[in-house]
Amino acid sequence: MIKRWLRASGAEFWLPLPLVAILFWLGSSVLTAQELQQAQLTPTKLQADTQLQAVVSVNILLINAVINRNQKMTQVKVETAESVVKRVELELATTDPKQIEAAIATELQLSRQEIRQLVRYEIIE
Repeated sequence: MIKRWLRASGAEFWLPLPLVAILFWLGSSVLTAQELQQAQLTPTKLQADTQLQAVVSVNILLINAVINRNQKMTQVKVETAESVVKRVELELATTDPKQIEAAIATELQLSRQEIRQLVRYEIIE
């Protein structure tokens, strides 16, 4: 009679459910405690030799390159139409126009052809 009542009321399913929940809770507590006791392998060194590079897309108006052959240096001034970055100045240790264009292209992340169209040279002997 009791078995029949248990089957009819669904108690066969519901009676062991709290026991399963308690076992699950205890098991997860043990696993959590073990995980928290393990040593964490984190690097303790700071890397100070890396540099942050910001890439800004600007509308370039003019590039002036003053080549000083006596000092074997080139001073480059880049003028932009942006309000944030109005002028960029570079100093290059070369007087060769191809190397100058390549360095400017690398710095501004533009193609050498775009640089050739914008750059104006002044040569000082």
